[in-house]
Amino acid sequence: MNFLLFALIAIGALGLLAALLSIGDSDSPVVHGDHDCASCTSHDDGSCKIACMMEESRRRKEEKARVAASADTDGDDGDDGNCVTDVHSDESDEDTDDASDDRPSATDRLPLTPIILLLAILVAASCSTQRNNSQTRMWHAFNARYNTYFNASQAFIEGCDEQERGNRDDYTQLLPIYAVGNKQSRSIGTSHFDRTIEKSEKAIRRHSIKRRPEWNKQRRKTKADIEWLNRHEYNPFLWRAWLLLGKAQFHEGNFEESAATFGYMARLYKTQPIILARARAWQAKCYAEMGWRYETEDLITNQRRDSIPRQAVADWDFTLADHYLRTGQYADATRYLMRCIRHERRRQRKARLWYIVGQIEQHQGHSQQAFEAYRHVVRLQPPYELEFNARISQTEVMASADAKGMIRKLQRMAASDNNKDYLDQIHYAIGNIRLAQRDTLQAIASYEEGARRSTRNGTEKGALLLQLAQLYWQREAYADARRCYSEAVGLIDTDLPHYKEVNRRSEILDQLVPLTDAVHLEDSLQRLVAMPEADRLKVIDRHIAELKNAEREAKRAQQDAEMQSQWETQNAQNNGMSAVGNDTKASTWYFYNPQLVSQGRIRFEQLWGKRPNEDDWQRSNRSVVPTLNGEADHETEVDADSAKTTASATDTESDTTQLNPFTREYHLAQLPFTAEQKAESDRKMREALLPAAVIMKDKVENLALARRMFTYLVDRWPTDSLNDLAWYHLYLMNAREGRMADADSALARLQCQYPQSEWTQLLSNPYYADNQRFGQHLEDSLYAATYEAFCQERYQEVAANVQLSAQRFPHGAHRSKFLFVEALSLLNEGRVDKSAQQLKQVVEDYPDSEVGPMAGHILRGLQQGRRPQGTMRPKDDIWRQHALAESSDSTVVDTLSLRRDVRFAFVLAFHPDSVNQNQLLYELARYNFTSYLVRNFEIAVNSEDPVHRLTVSGFRSYDEALQYARHLYDAPQMTVRLKGCRRIIISEDNLPLLGTQYSYDDYDRFFQETLAPVKTDSHPLLNSPETIVQQPADRETDDDADEDQLPMPSSSPDQPIVIDFDDDFYR
Repeated sequence: MNFLLFALIAIGALGLLAALLSIGDSDSPVVHGDHDCASCTSHDDGSCKIACMMEESRRRKEEKARVAASADTDGDDGDDGNCVTDVHSDESDEDTDDASDDRPSATDRLPLTPIILLLAILVAASCSTQRNNSQTRMWHAFNARYNTYFNASQAFIEGCDEQERGNRDDYTQLLPIYAVGNKQSRSIGTSHFDRTIEKSEKAIRRHSIKRRPEWNKQRRKTKADIEWLNRHEYNPFLWRAWLLLGKAQFHEGNFEESAATFGYMARLYKTQPIILARARAWQAKCYAEMGWRYETEDLITNQRRDSIPRQAVADWDFTLADHYLRTGQYADATRYLMRCIRHERRRQRKARLWYIVGQIEQHQGHSQQAFEAYRHVVRLQPPYELEFNARISQTEVMASADAKGMIRKLQRMAASDNNKDYLDQIHYAIGNIRLAQRDTLQAIASYEEGARRSTRNGTEKGALLLQLAQLYWQREAYADARRCYSEAVGLIDTDLPHYKEVNRRSEILDQLVPLTDAVHLEDSLQRLVAMPEADRLKVIDRHIAELKNAEREAKRAQQDAEMQSQWETQNAQNNGMSAVGNDTKASTWYFYNPQLVSQGRIRFEQLWGKRPNEDDWQRSNRSVVPTLNGEADHETEVDADSAKTTASATDTESDTTQLNPFTREYHLAQLPFTAEQKAESDRKMREALLPAAVIMKDKVENLALARRMFTYLVDRWPTDSLNDLAWYHLYLMNAREGRMADADSALARLQCQYPQSEWTQLLSNPYYADNQRFGQHLEDSLYAATYEAFCQERYQEVAANVQLSAQRFPHGAHRSKFLFVEALSLLNEGRVDKSAQQLKQVVEDYPDSEVGPMAGHILRGLQQGRRPQGTMRPKDDIWRQHALAESSDSTVVDTLSLRRDVRFAFVLAFHPDSVNQNQLLYELARYNFTSYLVRNFEIAVNSEDPVHRLTVSGFRSYDEALQYARHLYDAPQMTVRLKGCRRIIISEDNLPLLGTQYSYDDYDRFFQETLAPVKTDSHPLLNSPETIVQQPADRETDDDADEDQLPMPSSSPDQPIVIDFDDDFYR
């Protein structure tokens, strides 16, 4: 309706302009004396006037040509200019005479230029954003919709299409509703989304109407009138630009900016329920993507309390479906996903939603419903990858009813050339079906086949290897489990919830498997020695045959890889290499991709094994004679290599045979036949078996296997010097499982054979049982008493308690704190050297202790010759302490500045024992983000000094910092977190003096005397940006040429400059 009204007004204005321009024209035809219009054949249809004008034009051209020719002829007389002037003068007079009867004189015509100028000024004044009436609202709504917003919407559509085409889902996990849920897809389409953001911001900047409309005070206000007058934005179309701006930020992955945009939009349109509901829906989506579950639920609760308008139901259905998916409420998620499917019109998006429904039903064990959902996916004919995964999932959900039939179906899919890149997924599905049938060996074989035939090395292969590794872990095949875990870590997504556990197992197996492999190798070699010679040779021959087969397979695989590489290179050359530059992944440096780095490390270890990072790592003989300058003597190395080459050249054929792994002699040379070789083999087994058993007990937590390993160790080598540790761990395992008889037996063997061992003394401690049960509480009480004695300067009692803790709790959790308190006691007594030794012990023996940084800070000061001013206090009196002062006297003392108009900072100072620093930092950062949308406050952490500090900077004056502190302490969510913190408002000039020249108490007295009594500004200072950049007058670039078709009226010269967003934006 508004558009129709505007069109009618525009047509009327153009008609008026045409009427003004036609004043003075006559409808009568122009007739010359030498032409009779009555004889014209066009007289009857009214076109005679046009014909006469064309004839007159032709006559004038001929006359001009004749005059020019005459001027050339008479050029020698120099009168050509006058002749031409006369001719034109005559011609002008003739024309005037001819038209004198039909046209009004010049004095009778209206002045058109002032009228047109007046009309343009009136139109410009009516379309200014500083005026608010029906004409300006209609003009700016029309111009915004069909100008900048149209370009923004087209760019947004192109960006979404590009993102959906380039998105690659991990079908082994629950798919996200939006493609931006995959981190790898957030960089796709960014150029289009950036253009969308640019155009949306331009539409808002140019067409936002904030000024309230004039109201007739004689008219009584209705409820609708009150709502209208309380609005903050009066352009009826501009909310769409705000919504599009937030959507573009969301699909670009800038969820914080998007949430801020929708949050402001919700406040801007809080009086319009439909727009408010849609803004809240998208704000909840942003919170869900950021993992802010409680904020999301709060928005959902508030919106349900206010009811959801019909026009916003679709947005909220998608929001609720996404929220329930993330929180694991699958029944509600399915219900809302079905509603989303009814809202969705795009076929590919609808197929994706059906696939998610199938995944949820499959997860809940609803096989038939899952099968039907996957069938809907196939019927919609989506992209092949989605259709293929739907068919794979169909076979898995129906495997319980017809396992053999599903396996045959999958095998037929594997035989198809269309699925040659999906063989890992097919064999993974076959393995899952066989595993469900409890055929573990066949399942392992299927998984291994899938891993071997995989070509993509993507997340699908990572899921396959992860499943295979878990099976090997359960079957105690740790060498195979290590191989699978090591490769899977580089393929699966690092954000998966079980990634940390997978990485932990991989690291454990990296420590365990080399030890167990060494034990198995030495044991196998000794078993071969004990065999009859004929059996021994058969085993060796069988092993040689396996090595040859493996070598042939490796060569064949290498040849296939080379042929594939050559084919791909040739194909790329045929298709043109220009497409390579368009690949965004190809522009990423290798070492910036952790998955590629992990895969490269695995391939390197497979080829070279584990080698230290050192020079000449690939050489077997790295003995180099250093010169006096510390550099390698390359000549000596070359000579050694030459001698070695000469010796090998003159060696016998038997030596060559011993170096060939495909000969019997090579393997026989590895066997420990002699007594010395047997003793060396036993030593290697013992040294590997003991740490392997400890890892098995403490990290793998396979107590049964660990017990067998410890028992084998003490039974085979009963007198070994390392068996005290084995008996100690046997005691702990038996006591842990409640087998006290076996535990007492292990303790007795330990006391009998190793009475002086530290483990024997630890278990023989009469307080051992009490320490195990109540040791933590006893040690806490002792430390509290020691700390109290230190604060009251009872240093002898401190020394006695520290000595008692060394006897009762030598490995206690508070051992570092005892030593630190004792060091401070010694420092207060003036025993600086003894205190420095104690602090050094704390730093070296307990580097990860919470008192370690404080001990290091004090130790550095003592080593630099500094001495404490006054008595050292660890916590209570720490606010009265200065930094360690220089030993030399100094008369120069910096003074505190009284200026309030400089940059200030807000500081939270606390003792590390009283506040959870990480939690406080997180809560403070979240408070700043959610409370101040237009200010970026920097948070700096200082954890080196005894007093830890969180410093919030970015305040332009004392008044701003004080307002921030008041708002922070008024926030309910921050009340609990701020307990134990001291609030400090200080200028950045005075901040370096805090804790050095002036203690915290000194500055507090200064603040209370000078700054606190001063009256401050009560206006909200933090709702405006720190810096406002005024943009120059609108000058369109080439990129905006398409936006100049609709003219933008210019404002009057004295009109204030419009910034990007006025103050109302920041509220």
